[in-house]
Amino acid sequence: MAFQFPPRREDDDLGPPPPVFRIPRQRIEFRSFGNYNRWIILGVILILVYITLNTLKSIYVDWLWFDGVGYRSVYSKVISTQAWLFLGGAGVFLLYFGLNVFYAARPVLRTPGPGLDENETASLRRVYLLTLIAGSVFLSLIFGTIAASHWNVVLVFLNGEPFGINDPQFGRDIGFYVFDLPALRFFYGWAMGTAIIAVLVAAGLYLFRFLMLGTDAAVTRQSRVHLALMLFVIVGLFLFKYWMDRFDLNFSTNGVVYGATYTDIHARLPFIYVSMALAGLTSLTLLASIAVRNVMLPIGAAGVWAVVVVLGGAFYPASVQRFTVQPNELQKERQYIERNIEATRAAFGLDQIEEKPFPAAEAVTETEINANPDTVNNIRLLDVRPLLQTYGQIQLIRPLYKFTDVDIDRYEIDGVTRQVMVAARELSPSNLPVSAQSWVNKRLQFTHGYGIVMSPVNEVVQEGLPNLYMRDIPVTGKLPITRPEIYYGEEPDHYVIVKTKDEEFDYPIGEGNEQNVFEGEGGAALGSLLNRLAFAWQFGDVNILISGSLTPESRILFRRNIQLRIRELAPFLTLDDDPYLVLADGKLYWIQDAYTASSHYPYSQPLGGGQAGQSDIAHPLAGTNYVRNSVKVVVSAYDGSTTFYLVDKEDPIIKTYAKIFPKLLTPLEEMPEALKDHLRYPEGLFLAQVDQYRTYHITDPGVLYNKEDLWTIPTEIFESRDVQVEPYYVIMRIPGESEEEFALILPLTPARRQNTIAWVAARSDGENYGKLLSFRFPTNALVFGPRQVESRIDQDPAISAQFSLWGQAGSSVIRGNLLMIPIGNGNLFVEPVYLQSASSQLPELKRVVVVNGNRIAMEPTLERSLAVVFGDAESSLPTAGTTGTPAATPSATSTPTPTPGAGTPTATAVPLSGNVAELARQAEAAFERAQTALQRSDFAKYGEEIALAQRLIEQIVQLTGNQ
Repeated sequence: MAFQFPPRREDDDLGPPPPVFRIPRQRIEFRSFGNYNRWIILGVILILVYITLNTLKSIYVDWLWFDGVGYRSVYSKVISTQAWLFLGGAGVFLLYFGLNVFYAARPVLRTPGPGLDENETASLRRVYLLTLIAGSVFLSLIFGTIAASHWNVVLVFLNGEPFGINDPQFGRDIGFYVFDLPALRFFYGWAMGTAIIAVLVAAGLYLFRFLMLGTDAAVTRQSRVHLALMLFVIVGLFLFKYWMDRFDLNFSTNGVVYGATYTDIHARLPFIYVSMALAGLTSLTLLASIAVRNVMLPIGAAGVWAVVVVLGGAFYPASVQRFTVQPNELQKERQYIERNIEATRAAFGLDQIEEKPFPAAEAVTETEINANPDTVNNIRLLDVRPLLQTYGQIQLIRPLYKFTDVDIDRYEIDGVTRQVMVAARELSPSNLPVSAQSWVNKRLQFTHGYGIVMSPVNEVVQEGLPNLYMRDIPVTGKLPITRPEIYYGEEPDHYVIVKTKDEEFDYPIGEGNEQNVFEGEGGAALGSLLNRLAFAWQFGDVNILISGSLTPESRILFRRNIQLRIRELAPFLTLDDDPYLVLADGKLYWIQDAYTASSHYPYSQPLGGGQAGQSDIAHPLAGTNYVRNSVKVVVSAYDGSTTFYLVDKEDPIIKTYAKIFPKLLTPLEEMPEALKDHLRYPEGLFLAQVDQYRTYHITDPGVLYNKEDLWTIPTEIFESRDVQVEPYYVIMRIPGESEEEFALILPLTPARRQNTIAWVAARSDGENYGKLLSFRFPTNALVFGPRQVESRIDQDPAISAQFSLWGQAGSSVIRGNLLMIPIGNGNLFVEPVYLQSASSQLPELKRVVVVNGNRIAMEPTLERSLAVVFGDAESSLPTAGTTGTPAATPSATSTPTPTPGAGTPTATAVPLSGNVAELARQAEAAFERAQTALQRSDFAKYGEEIALAQRLIEQIVQLTGNQ
């Protein structure tokens, strides 16, 4: 390029500058860039090759993984859709953007630069053209990638199933809002982005031409026509946006309830139509400006449009709300509140809750206790939180294992259905000593966890520890287990390689270790050099490529965290927080509840929305306003085989995905019976439904508007602090039913009060699975709630004194879940009490508190506490442990049904002996037993033995005094 300052004339008024101030002329030769062209081109090619190979590598690795799981058809559908969307998005963008940009660039490309020779002009044109091409291709790749990332939105748009329910305002099927509207929003956003970038670049090119080459009548007219047509496209997209904005009113948060309310329909909606008309007028004036060559027409129309939008979006709706709605709010909003109630109850399945009265008698009678033995025998005394610590102390066996969670389930053991706690003993490589964390150990040898721990919910041994039904390594217990290895679980994901020359660590035995070899077919094959190279690149681990331990049969197992695994296979499903482990037919399986959810159900209140008494709960479904538990996912803990069982055939969302991925879902009827016996209603869904039901048990618009009957979830005490009561599984007899069943229940209290108003149950067994029940208490009677019962326990003098004594002796008192168990016509409250030494992480169950009506007892066992509250036994506390009058007159012929569970043994009876030496020996033995009890923090036993020793010493004194 010969770029130089224009020469000054010698006859200028000021004359030429002195030589010392003259700037020497410099020519920038465009051909000088040619020396770097080959390196620039080579660098660009290398970058493109790397990006391409990295993308192909990731696709190939995923292809191998999906093939190993058995869902290659799912990945094929996804990847082919992404490819077509990428090509289509990039192509459409390149076509629209490229045509407009190159049309705008033509004047510059055709006109030689000022003061440039032919070669310099050609060089300038080449650089200019190369820049335009490179920029267009780069932007098209970005917009193609954006389109490909929305494959899910596009697929459901093309395959959406109708809900069969129309929204009450516009008469559109709900499927339009769930499937179509999100896709239309995406299309609009993508198209608007394309149009805006194109018009900005075109305008910039015209401006560049004007600054560089000056004005030209032909070019000026060309630019005006071109930009007017491009703006016409943008205004047309705005018109489409307003058309969609109408439907978004059904998700308005401006009114008294969620959804379109009076002001939305009578103020905002009319202005949307006015805005559509003004947008159409503006587009017409743009076309007219081409013919009349007057830009003021579209400018004026756009100005009027902007003013109306501002007024319509703020002033007018606010005026209608203030002067029309607020003075008559209930009257104006009643029909919209009705819409909100109906939609919310339908979207969360609340309209399927069967409501029944519950008498809520003052206390449970002894006869009712005896008539419900299975309910009493399965009352949960073991709390999940202390139990997890206990398992970690007594059943880890080796420090490389880890218990992540404790799940609650039911099994038939010795011919009786028992509620149990189950935990998986998973392997955590991070727990290996630092010196042992070699690549061989972490990837080839320490590959899997081993076995489970199981204990009934209500049995403890002498030391207050859980009675283990399944325990130790190798696993022993009451149920057969043939595949105890756990390769897939809840631990964070890390890959391992199996079927290598190095045998895997199975479990410790004696002074050595038992070894094994993986026999499953999970994972991806590493037999070929291509596969090893791909996985070495994928995981950034060259050992995969060079290790001599691998064989042609070696397989790599990754995505072993079950939730990560399921999300990779079905990203459209929302997963419950709590997958649980099941032992069925001797093998271990994970069952994961999966939800189909949406936030696009018109008028339905979103979960955690903060309106109408809603709580902001931390929940995977928070923000959604439609949910169904449509799928149960079963993952083998051994080989990772994953099956998606279709539970809700009527859900339109899962029906849509069944159409998209016809080989993904398996009918529930094909699930093995051994697994069906362990299906349970998911706690996450139940909590979401209860959270909505607290408000939307109300069906009268006036009551909801006045917020007269809002409910809340009660609180209880755990570790000396108030926490929200969590739903809990129980085996109980539902009122009106003839047999006990496995259910999930939760009590509810009125807002800002602590008495119980109702309890809600979700059933889990057989044909009753999924049925919801709400038992409502009489409104004219006071029924104590969990927090009130906790206060009564605190106020009992004997119990309070015992808690204080324990707290002063270097131990901490842990109060477990306070369970409200409906039995017969009343509610029995049961709370386990744990002691944990300050120097130990081993909480021990020491007492069971039972509250029945006005009677309170705290004894070593549930059986003993029931006997005390019914007056069949005396309290073992130092002072009277009951308050008020008995809830029921004890029967001379009936005794409470015993509940398994060992407490502390009773003190040795005082002998009636006249032998001083024998009495002294017994006193010394009692004192030694007292010291042993004190070391175990068993202060009740300590007090009993000290009292016995004192009585023996008194007898010795009496005998020696008589001599």
